[in-house]
Amino acid sequence: MPNRWLIALAGVVMQVALGAVYAWSVFRIPLTRAYGWSIGEVTLAFTIAIFVLGFAAFAGGLWMQRAGPRPVALAAGAFYGAGVFLASLAGGRLWLLYCSYGLVGGAGLGLGYIVPVATLVKWFPDRRGMITGIAVAGFGSGALITAPLATRLIATMGAMNTFAVLGVVYLVAVMGAGAFMRNPPAGYRPPGWSPSAAQQRQRSTRAYTLREAMGTWQWYGLWALLFLNTTAGIAIISQAGPMAEEIARVTPAAAAGLVGAIAIANGAGRFLWASLSDYTGRRAVFLAMFPIQAAIFALLPGVESFGLLTTLTCAVLLCYGGGFGTMPAFAADYFGAENVGSIYGLMLTAWGFAGVLGPMLIAALRESTGRYHEALYVIAALMLVSTAIPVLVRPPTGTTMSAETGVRG
Repeated sequence: MPNRWLIALAGVVMQVALGAVYAWSVFRIPLTRAYGWSIGEVTLAFTIAIFVLGFAAFAGGLWMQRAGPRPVALAAGAFYGAGVFLASLAGGRLWLLYCSYGLVGGAGLGLGYIVPVATLVKWFPDRRGMITGIAVAGFGSGALITAPLATRLIATMGAMNTFAVLGVVYLVAVMGAGAFMRNPPAGYRPPGWSPSAAQQRQRSTRAYTLREAMGTWQWYGLWALLFLNTTAGIAIISQAGPMAEEIARVTPAAAAGLVGAIAIANGAGRFLWASLSDYTGRRAVFLAMFPIQAAIFALLPGVESFGLLTTLTCAVLLCYGGGFGTMPAFAADYFGAENVGSIYGLMLTAWGFAGVLGPMLIAALRESTGRYHEALYVIAALMLVSTAIPVLVRPPTGTTMSAETGVRG
């Protein structure tokens, strides 16, 4: 039988390559200067990629049910690598950038993202929160490697040639790691492990189909949690570099350092919050993250220090990553792990819609007002209101988690 930790390692490598999309903000200023595009026009390429990601993840989840994870992973590498490579041919043609990086690359992102998440939750029934946190931590950390590398490449060979180099690297990395992806045997349990009484009480007593899950209000509640939490963090991700240059008046190299720092926070949050949720409950994690973000966004307009800006934006990205780390286990708890690929895959459309709202909101208000303050206050209010949702969400019929505490064993 394959070593499940080797499969987990391959999943992390795959997610690191896919997560390089979070380094997009380092391309924003070079592209606007080279071709005279507006902030919104450049941001739209990233927005399209994230929007397509959500729907492609759903398609990937359905495909995995029929063909297993490996073919989906290999297709993901081909689409993602080709999309980024073809972006190098865009020149001054926005439509080609949108079609290549946005549509083709976004399809690869979605197909690839769902594979390690849906596969590893089956290999690790004993550590759902931890393993999904580890899996998606790689995605959150992708920009840590890519941001400084892309910044240097852009400085020496230009943005378009940088797309060509990165496209080849992504294709090799995702397809190579994807070759290790496979499902465990039916009914798999780690040797010597059986679910505790507490775990049995807190998980679904049966496996929901996608249709059954969507027939419950809880599926939509989890979708809303993911959508709102993602909106805040992805707004920061889409403008991190330019925000640092404008607010703290630092150099592009220092701004790229901020992009790397928030990538670390994004990855760390996915592991830390998800692991914590194994003990406190998934709901408790979201009950903490929303008010924390509301306070931070309310404080950001008054920040001038680069150190403080870095600290606060990293805290936002810890919460952003925490949503992605916790939600796959949340979905598996409520609806079972058997069909989590399609159930959580469709839930990832929340990421796609948030990828439109967050970046376009902050870009539009920045262009109309000449500063980021108004957008940050709007997001602070949104996070405060969002706190009501984890208070209200409860397990569906067939799950016996304590509605009073939501505490996990």
